[in-house]
Amino acid sequence: MSTNALAAAPAPVPVVVIGAGGMGRAWIGTVLRSDAARLVGVADVLEGAAERAVSEVVPEEQRAGIATGTDALEVARRSGAEAVIDVTIPAAHHAVTADSLHAGYPVLGEKPCAATLAEAVSLAGHAEATGKLFMVSQSRRNNPHLHEARRLADELGGAGIVDTRFYKAPRFGGFRDEMAHPLIVDMAIHAFDAGRVLIDGSPLAVTATSYNPSWSWYAGDAAATVTITYDSGAVHTFAGSWAAPGAETSWNGDWRISCEQGSVLWDGEAEPTAHRSGAEAVVGRTPDPEARWELEDSLDRFCAALRGGSVPDSEVRANVWTQAIVEAAVRSADTGTRVQLADLLEEALAAARILDSADGRSSALQSWNTGTSGLSIG
Repeated sequence: MSTNALAAAPAPVPVVVIGAGGMGRAWIGTVLRSDAARLVGVADVLEGAAERAVSEVVPEEQRAGIATGTDALEVARRSGAEAVIDVTIPAAHHAVTADSLHAGYPVLGEKPCAATLAEAVSLAGHAEATGKLFMVSQSRRNNPHLHEARRLADELGGAGIVDTRFYKAPRFGGFRDEMAHPLIVDMAIHAFDAGRVLIDGSPLAVTATSYNPSWSWYAGDAAATVTITYDSGAVHTFAGSWAAPGAETSWNGDWRISCEQGSVLWDGEAEPTAHRSGAEAVVGRTPDPEARWELEDSLDRFCAALRGGSVPDSEVRANVWTQAIVEAAVRSADTGTRVQLADLLEEALAAARILDSADGRSSALQSWNTGTSGLSIG
């Protein structure tokens, strides 16, 4: 690299990773491999957890420069961090993110945005009140094949019907085995968000059914069918199961995108293919060798925004839509009714205002006329 290129490269963003569990360790590794960020601290509420993560993930010669502790903001201040990466459990996201924003730190948070839609809307208000970036790492949207599928669909007239099939049989153990809706909440959220990459407009309504196969090892519903309608007229249908052994799909699922002039097929792993009516199939472009994927791309986009780049497409006001789809799917499955997202977001706004009033640090949501007025498309 030339001297001029080195001079032009922005300085890496010093970051603290909050949460030292399995996903926290994945983020520590991601930061260590990054040119855009620099790891300066790790925090975890469990005594000794941050220190263990550093000793087991960080190369020995780099450990001395990394602060650790149980108080995330104290570690951030002591380490000279400019931003934090929140990899705590969803129940902690609201407190950790709000506290970080008000302490002056932009936040890159693991999905979901928060434990509830009301908390997610509240965090949009806290980001607005502080003027600090809060980006949600909805990492599976950061897949070059997905964006190539969008390009091919646009050439065929745009996505009108999107069909996702997802069938896997993982035996995780732990909290997923006890969740009421493990597939919808913990996995289908990725497909719902990817659908938003493919489809123009905003989601309007959700209809869902969920169930548990007789052979399932999950306590809650491990299978579901979810239909999402958009204001553009497009429809996205997701059907899948986490208790489906044999002939499994990829982790990204199997996709068919129907357009006016043809269809796009994607197996979730290789290049998508375009099938124009009356023509030979066209294989999509192979990703550039330098392309960033998933966590790495999330981190790059976050750091670029902090160094003067554009607002990331999964900034909180856009990402709230994805969480709204998840919450709507759960409600629809539980009640057997079609759920309008505008109604759900109106409820969430009212609840978020109560949260913020009790907290006392943000009144930004008082200026929102409706539950959707403060959101962006993303």
